[in-house]
Parts: sequence; structure tokens; C-alpha cells
Amino acid sequence: MKKAILALGSNLNLNDRLNNLKNAISFLKNVPDLKICKVSQIYETEPFEVPDKQNNYYNCCILIQTNLSPFILLGACLGVEAAMGRKRPFKNASKIIDIDLIYYQGEKCDDKNLTLPHPRAKDRPFVLLPILDILSNTDPLREKIESYLRNLDVSGIKRVIKTSL
Repeated sequence: MKKAILALGSNLNLNDRLNNLKNAISFLKNVPDLKICKVSQIYETEPFEVPDKQNNYYNCCILIQTNLSPFILLGACLGVEAAMGRKRPFKNASKIIDIDLIYYQGEKCDDKNLTLPHPRAKDRPFVLLPILDILSNTDPLREKIESYLRNLDVSGIKRVIKTSL
């Protein structure tokens, strides 16, 4: 099985953001050939590069193991988003749930539908901080994530739930 990292975010239904993350994780647990190994703490962050006024996000990352190909895994993530009612009225609109495939062990891809590793993750502290929660201290990816974080402002990000889901 290969290791992969998914980033989840929710900012619709302000009082349901935590439940939206929990529900997405529950859906993912039911995907065949996908095992959730670790879930990060929950972070609250301001909207990033959005065209309108939006609520703050709840974000987390999950470490999974899977036999699914990256494209099938992406399809599963999009299926969970659709099942939860995700709408895409315009780019960077508010989201009931957003699930991004950030990293897939041993895979590099530059396709119109999937780029691996995720091309903008290194610029997004709301993705990088939760990733640190799910990586062991000996994981080679950890050093790279820490180096990216050294160049980013993390002051607007706060932990809201210190235990994982």
C-alpha cells in the first residue's frame, strides 16, 4: 500500500464545519482499498485567495494508505465532495467540504486534472501545519514541510481542536 496525504477544509454552515470534516472522514473510511492511518488536529484559518467575503475555514489533514491509483483516489475524493453537496459556482467559492490530494508516495504527475505533489501546498500554511501533525519525526517528508513553513506567516492559524477526529 502507498502512503498519501489528503487535506480537508470546510467553511460553509459555520456551526457545522467540524461535523462536515467528520462526515467527510466517515465517507473516506468506507472507500475500498483506503485506510486512514492518522488525522491531524483541527485548525481554524482565514479564507485564502477568495473573491468574496467568506467564513473562516476548519482544516485538517489525513494520512492514508491505499492501493488506489492517484486518479482513482482523486475520483473518490470528488465523489465524497459531491455526496456531501459540494457546489462549484465559481473558483474559490465557500465549500461545505474540500478534499485535496496533496501527496502520493512515489508519484509525480502533471495532468490537467491532477498535479502531484499538489503545486500550491508549499505556499499554504493551513495545509502544512496539519501535515506536521500526521508525519512521524523520522519521515523524510517532514523536513521538507518544515522548510516550507519557515518562509510562511502562520500567525493567523489557530488550533481549535487539539485531538484528532
